[in-house]
Amino acid sequence: MMAGRFFHSFALIFLLCASLCCSNGCESKRVDAPVAADASWDQILTQARGQTVRLSMWDGDPMINAYMRDYVIPELKQQFDVTLKLIGGQGQNIVSKLLVDKEAERVQGDIDLMWINGETFYQLRKMDGLYGPFTDRLPNNRSIDWNNPFVAIDFQHVVEGFECPWGNVQLALIYNRSTVGEPPLTIDALASWIKSHPGRFTFDNSFTGMTFLKSLLYQFAGGPQSLNGPFNEEVYASSSRKLWDWLIDVKPFLWREGQTYPESVSQLHQLFSNSEVDFTMSNNDGEVDNKVLQGVLPETARAYVLDSGTIRNSHYLGIPFNAANIAGTLVVANFMISPDAQLRKALPAVWGDGTVLSIELLPAEWKEKFEHIDGRTRVAPRSELEQKALLEPASEVMVRLHADFRREIIENGN
Repeated sequence: MMAGRFFHSFALIFLLCASLCCSNGCESKRVDAPVAADASWDQILTQARGQTVRLSMWDGDPMINAYMRDYVIPELKQQFDVTLKLIGGQGQNIVSKLLVDKEAERVQGDIDLMWINGETFYQLRKMDGLYGPFTDRLPNNRSIDWNNPFVAIDFQHVVEGFECPWGNVQLALIYNRSTVGEPPLTIDALASWIKSHPGRFTFDNSFTGMTFLKSLLYQFAGGPQSLNGPFNEEVYASSSRKLWDWLIDVKPFLWREGQTYPESVSQLHQLFSNSEVDFTMSNNDGEVDNKVLQGVLPETARAYVLDSGTIRNSHYLGIPFNAANIAGTLVVANFMISPDAQLRKALPAVWGDGTVLSIELLPAEWKEKFEHIDGRTRVAPRSELEQKALLEPASEVMVRLHADFRREIIENGN
């Protein structure tokens, strides 16, 4: 009898603890069954129902946030009964978190999907921090051309199915059509224009400005293929010296005589909108229409790329090695590269982000829609820009360029 009462009391305590655990988020501690290697897509869809997928992403743009909140999240819930939760976080924060999980042998993490860039991808691959390869399991993968290096190669590292391309953009110069009749198309012509219009050109000293300098670096290194492959110290040293000499030559004619530079591209946009300079720029070729619609840039803004080319790259979605809800995560990734989601994201009124889908591989009814994006009026079609596209060089180039710019141009007084 005593044993029976003891067992009965123990069972009640156990059930109470279990109940308290669930009320405090035991769902996040549940380890779901892994997705079988031979599971069909229908089986994955079935397994995904009811799952919650946690996406870690940059949340600094209100229009991107609105796209996710007002379109992606409701569609995933309605179509697939998958709940998507957005978590702020990117870059080194993600790497550090997953490194801790690795060292602690944590089999289930707090993130299921991540919006990542090339440097983060490289770091995660080195530490075996990514689940995959997985892109072949996504039905919408059939509309991605993996022979396209701007999709298949991320900062000179082959993707190999360990991340799913989500968007594709190209650096564009933006000029004011009311003050700049014919924008300079070559590096020499740009230097001449800067000297003829003192104080009317500059660039930010953050990511966008450094991408602009990377684009110029290609020309000084020898052309479109010159920086492809692993980082080459000799090539970088020679080409960057030519870049700094070019910049030192035009520096006295830059905004504020090149003694200071905008800290961010948003500050550069503000200078442009206030008519303090005649040029701004963006890493996203579609942003000119987007920012005009938002009232950030004037109606007279137009975008173009230099004849020598500008950097084009894709941004991606990766799955951590210890993601808890793989089935739901695969469903989310597949939806993100669906024609519906990609077209909506490409609209300047929504985001203006370029598609990663191949127009040639899309069904006929989608080709016309992607070839003529509604609202894209201030920049050439993406197919035309791609002819002047340059691959992202090795990530070491960006690191070195940023440090050398400070030393050679800012701190040296040149």
